[in-house]
Amino acid sequence: MHISRACTFIPPWLLERLGRDPDVLGEAVRRSRSAGVVPWLDLPDAPAATAWTVHDAQQGTRLPGLPVRSAGDPGPGSADPAVDEAAAGIAATLAMWHDGLGRSSYDDAGAKVLLTVHYGVDYDNAFWDGSHLVFGDGDGEVFERFTRPADVLAHEFTHAVVEHTAGLVYRGQPGALNESLSDVFAACLKQQVLGQDAAEADWLIGEGIFAAGVRARALRDMAAPGTAFDDPRLGSDPQVGHMDDFVVTASDNGGVHLNSGIPNRAFHLAAVAIGGSALGGAGRIWYDALVDAEVGPTTDFARFAAATVAAAGAHAATVRDAWAEVGVEVGTGRAAPPATPRTEQGLAEPEVVRVTRSGGFAGLVSVGEVPLAEADDDLRSLVDRCGRDDGDLARLPGTPQGAPDRYVYTFEVGTGGPVEVPEQDLTDDLRELARRVLGPGGPPQG
Repeated sequence: MHISRACTFIPPWLLERLGRDPDVLGEAVRRSRSAGVVPWLDLPDAPAATAWTVHDAQQGTRLPGLPVRSAGDPGPGSADPAVDEAAAGIAATLAMWHDGLGRSSYDDAGAKVLLTVHYGVDYDNAFWDGSHLVFGDGDGEVFERFTRPADVLAHEFTHAVVEHTAGLVYRGQPGALNESLSDVFAACLKQQVLGQDAAEADWLIGEGIFAAGVRARALRDMAAPGTAFDDPRLGSDPQVGHMDDFVVTASDNGGVHLNSGIPNRAFHLAAVAIGGSALGGAGRIWYDALVDAEVGPTTDFARFAAATVAAAGAHAATVRDAWAEVGVEVGTGRAAPPATPRTEQGLAEPEVVRVTRSGGFAGLVSVGEVPLAEADDDLRSLVDRCGRDDGDLARLPGTPQGAPDRYVYTFEVGTGGPVEVPEQDLTDDLRELARRVLGPGGPPQG
């Protein structure tokens, strides 16, 4: 069996990772590892009207899990760093949205927030499933637990906000906007906690999420998409930062984590040019655009850019220039892929079962394949049950609905074409098939 875990769609011109001195946050994260805590714990309380509860999935996948801490409980001090990190992170996130943008919870009506930690075994992801903010512990080799950086929590919370405002579909350009908006307000939270303005911030998302020894500064760099990591196990950071480099792919819900670097960089440019805090400057503009009636489920880069310019007031020219710098020209419709976009690799060879896992918070890709001639009887039986005319793959709906930061599994069985299945729609047989072919990159045990 050949199994590879690599980041694909790597643009050839991306810069190799440059060494840099750790900033205040990164230094504090590394100092705190021996104590098992991170410097997010001394954060403001959530608005009194907003309730939240952290649950413990106890390495299972049934949500929400056992309730272990709620708003108003004294802390930190639960003896579980993941619980304390999730509690501090949601308190800070709710306070930022309430105090900085006037929004009460993700629905703007004070909805209770349900969080789950210790999801799955060695689960390398965090996601919003429409009801819960869910965090894995990481595998300890590549990823640390996903509650360590509070900006990861703020990122997932923003997916909930987007769901209750524009409702951007999680595919293609609207999906990339969905991802970018989550990074935008995650960066705002990080900068607010550190007391930084837009000009002095590092603009890294997910700093501290990688385990020691991984050659990475963070998961993403909003100021310089494509430069956050360069590691033998991960490959090079595959994000792009300009429309000329737009990636066309069926993986990752149409490249939502790859192409989100384009609007990410536009926000960074606008925030620095406007000056002051990212939240109070460009953040306010981006939020006003998000809740504008003209922004809806299928809004693309050009239409969202136009909404930000309309919301920018005296900063309209600055915001327009920021979008133009990444190849999105407001008023011209210039936000389509270039004439000869890069595409993903071809389909599986005949008589091979291939499973690809894409998406997830990190946007990385795992690929596994097994020649059917080398498959054991159990795997052959599993492939037959899934791939026949009345099998699980044939019964799936034709248009799968992706969900923010959930994994997507693509199955290619024999000479059949690829079938994309969101993580939440996996049947027991498909889940087992993915485990058998992907190995460590497969879905978690229930």
